[in-house]
Amino acid sequence: MEKIEKVSTKRDKSGIVLDKRPIYIYHFSMNNISISQLKINPAKFIGLAYDYPIAVEKRNKIQAYLVGKEFFEKIVDYLENHIDQKTIAQADYKKGRDFEEIASQLGI
Repeated sequence: MEKIEKVSTKRDKSGIVLDKRPIYIYHFSMNNISISQLKINPAKFIGLAYDYPIAVEKRNKIQAYLVGKEFFEKIVDYLENHIDQKTIAQADYKKGRDFEEIASQLGI
């Protein structure tokens, strides 16, 4: 993995520097393995997938990706949050009803 540092500079209208922060960009190349290699030593490649995704190839075409548990869970959390945010943005709150009214109907 290669770590590239750039500097983000915010200026006001007159050009005076207000804020200077480093921005870190991480760049890595994905490891590719064949299905045969995965069959021979699956534990090795599962361990390597902990840090970076691994592309599994069959006849030089990617058939699957092997990712670590934590990375997969982060992806799932991100997707769930993204779906929730889209749902909230699309919700029509004008059709809402009073909580007290619904609670009394339910006998709560």
